[in-house]
Amino acid sequence: MPLSVGRYAPSPTGDLHLGNLRTALLAWLYSRLLMGRFLLRMEDLDTPRVVDGSADKILNDLETLGIDWDGDVTFQSNRLKIYQEMLNELYEQGLTYPCYCSRKDIQQAASAPHGQTAVYPGTCAQLTKSQRAVKQRDKNPAVRLRVNELLKSDCGDFVIKRADGLYAYQFAVVVDDLAQGVTDVVRGMDLESSTARQQYLAETLNAQSSPIRYFHAPLLVDEAGQRMSKRDGSQSLSQWCEEGGSVESLISYFANDLGLIDDPAPLSAQSLLSEITLADLTTCLD
Repeated sequence: MPLSVGRYAPSPTGDLHLGNLRTALLAWLYSRLLMGRFLLRMEDLDTPRVVDGSADKILNDLETLGIDWDGDVTFQSNRLKIYQEMLNELYEQGLTYPCYCSRKDIQQAASAPHGQTAVYPGTCAQLTKSQRAVKQRDKNPAVRLRVNELLKSDCGDFVIKRADGLYAYQFAVVVDDLAQGVTDVVRGMDLESSTARQQYLAETLNAQSSPIRYFHAPLLVDEAGQRMSKRDGSQSLSQWCEEGGSVESLISYFANDLGLIDDPAPLSAQSLLSEITLADLTTCLD
């Protein structure tokens, strides 16, 4: 078994923008430099936002960029039974509880303000069975995970299954990483705030597993200095090529922007892999 197992896990909710692709390239480079396995997983649980044909387009973009992966692509939508089984295990250990609070309820709670985020104040943590029965008449609950004191002050007990019945990202991604033996995750800096919750959940679900190492890449910004997003229609690979750019010039742009190479000449992903070391790569990851 390889010492390193990495992964890239996009959501098929539209075309990958250049920032997504740069993160995918960094994750692939990290795994290949360690001679490890690189897995691909589609995070398609948020069904209202999934776009038909997006998964195929993502796979095509990654292949066009020169990124390959090991084994079959995993789709989270095929793993619902597994998520429920893990949720049941947490319930049997007394580590979950139903929560009937809305976002507005949490924001208005006296203990909620915490910097720029709202810390869940534990409103539903100690509800009695009869109190829950009353609330259940008006609203389906979300499911929250009970956390330790350190996390309580940071983010509070967090949702692992939403009130609409969808499994939360924080929960499903950890279940999948553990099941697939993932050891190293390279992702965007926008997900750094999720790390503590995911590490805690991984330890709770499987105390015997080796800790997952998380690395975060700086976000790519557009010409206006704004972080790229699918919602805003940020530039995709097809748009880059339509505007006269080549795949090799895009690889060079990524590598130069991150300080991995000094030569502006176009190059392939495989050529970049042969030109850099793991030490080079880690200098641009936190």
